[in-house]
Order: sequence, then structure tokens, then C-alpha cells
Amino acid sequence: MTVQDSLSAPDLPCPIFQISQTVRRYLLYDINTVTWLRRTHNILGVFIGSLPQSPQQNVFLGLPLELQPEEATLLVEKGLAFIVDDFQSHKKAIRSPPLGMANYRATARKEALATAKAVVKHKQLKTQEVLQRLKVRQATPGADKTVDKDEHDETIFDTPQETSSEPMSSSVIPYSSTPTTSYPPIPTPSEQSSLPLPEVSAASYALFKHLHASGYFMSPGLRFGCQFSVYPGDPLRFHSHFLAMGHDWDEEIDILDLIGGGRLGTGVKKGWLIGGAVKNSDNNEKHDATSEDGQFEAGRKPEDFHVRTFCIEWGGM
Repeated sequence: MTVQDSLSAPDLPCPIFQISQTVRRYLLYDINTVTWLRRTHNILGVFIGSLPQSPQQNVFLGLPLELQPEEATLLVEKGLAFIVDDFQSHKKAIRSPPLGMANYRATARKEALATAKAVVKHKQLKTQEVLQRLKVRQATPGADKTVDKDEHDETIFDTPQETSSEPMSSSVIPYSSTPTTSYPPIPTPSEQSSLPLPEVSAASYALFKHLHASGYFMSPGLRFGCQFSVYPGDPLRFHSHFLAMGHDWDEEIDILDLIGGGRLGTGVKKGWLIGGAVKNSDNNEKHDATSEDGQFEAGRKPEDFHVRTFCIEWGGM
């Protein structure tokens, strides 16, 4: 990690919000945390936030960032994050607002009233100016013939064409961009309220952890019918090289799946990659310490297990 990265690192460990108890999804809301994890720990996730004005647009999405269960598990194992219940933490924060919340609301209300008064005053001045101009025209014979067309069409409901040379008040100037956080922000949940690790498949997590330790970036591979799309660098700079699927070491794989995956990967100029944790033939135990229910036991380092990968390419196309 460089000095620049360490200076911009967020407060660790950071909270990962679990938003459902049935269909578990893991979200990050802080843009600084999202960019830092992407830059220093190869964590991509998927942006799922849309604008209220365009709820059905799906091209340029924003915060929050949804993490894959494997990504959330890896961050917790490394001590970079902890998982909290989004509903309970938000409910608790709303019931006990920060000390500066009352002052902030009073200041916001005061600024809103000042802005409204300034708008009303400006409209009144504009109305008086137009009425005075009409009186002058009525008092001057033949003035209507020389009136410019633009002036003739002007009414008391027109917007001003020229801006005042006097600087506007700071309470009237709108924001140039929408901030990514509210002020004052909701207090960060404590690590004591951490939830258990996500339930991830032993086969997929072993492969994910192996590829991540090798420096690859991984995004969801549903678009290509696989578990992970594997990139040699940031997807903003590189195309994916592999379509990855995790399997148990002694799992039987349908030959049609291998052929279909190989043909699909070759058709999109990628390799179909399969891999899994090697089973030790001496004591019939897996090096990745898989639990009895097929879930991966957390806390194991990459060197504690051995993963082998195989790349399949179709030569008949």
C-alpha cells in the first residue's frame, strides 16, 4: 500500500449493511470506502442505485454498492469490515439523532425561509418595474409604434432576461452537485453489533479467494452463465480473460457443461475456467477446511489450502 492510499483510507473496519434476513444482500453506502476498496483490494461489487426521476434506468447506476457474498466474507476475514443489520442500525440511529441534528434542522429551515422571501421580493420588484413601464407607455403618445417586439411581448409573468450585477446571497445559490452523504451523517454502527459471516459455497469461495490472492478482479458472471468474470486488472481498463466456475474436487461435472462452457468462452474470446480445492488423498480431508454443511470455514489464509484451476477452450470454432 502506498503512502497516498494509506492517507485516503477510511476508518476501518467499515460497516457492511445486510438489508434482508431472507434474501441476504450486502451493501456499502460510503463512496470513499467504495473507491478505496476498489483501488487497494480489487473489490468491485455492483452499483444498484438509481435516480428518483429515472427509477427504471439501468445504465449509469450509483450508490449503494452491492457486494457479492464472497467479497463480503473476504473483507470480514481480513478485518477490513464487519456486517450489521441495516434495518436495526438505521432504526437505532433515527431514534437517537446526533447532537447537531437539531441545530442543522433549524439552520436549514432558516435558510429555506430566507430563500423564499428573496424570491417573493424579486417577483414584487419585477412586477413594479413592468407596471411602471406600462404607465410610461400610456402617458407617451405614439410610444407603442416604436416599442421593440421583445418589450411589447413582455408581461409581469416573464422571467428576467438580464442578471443583476450584485452577487446573490449564499442562501439563494443552489448546490452545484448533490452530495453523496447527508449532514450530519448517521453515526457509524459499532462493531459489537456485527452479524455472522455470509453463507457462501465452499467451492465458489475457495476459487474466489485463490484468484483474488493472485491479483485478479472479479465481477458477477451471470451475463455469461458462470459464477465470476475474471479480469487481470480494473475492468475500466481491461476485458475479462476468464469465465470461472467453482466445483468440489470430487464433484462430477456433466460433459455437456464442459463443452457448452468451452464453446461459450471461446465464442466471446475468453477461457472457461474451472477450479476447486484439492482433496488430500492421505487423510481424505480438504485443505480448505470445509464444514459439514458444505460452507467455507472463515479465517483460513490462502496458503492454508491448495486450489487447482483448469482452463478449457473450444478448438472447433
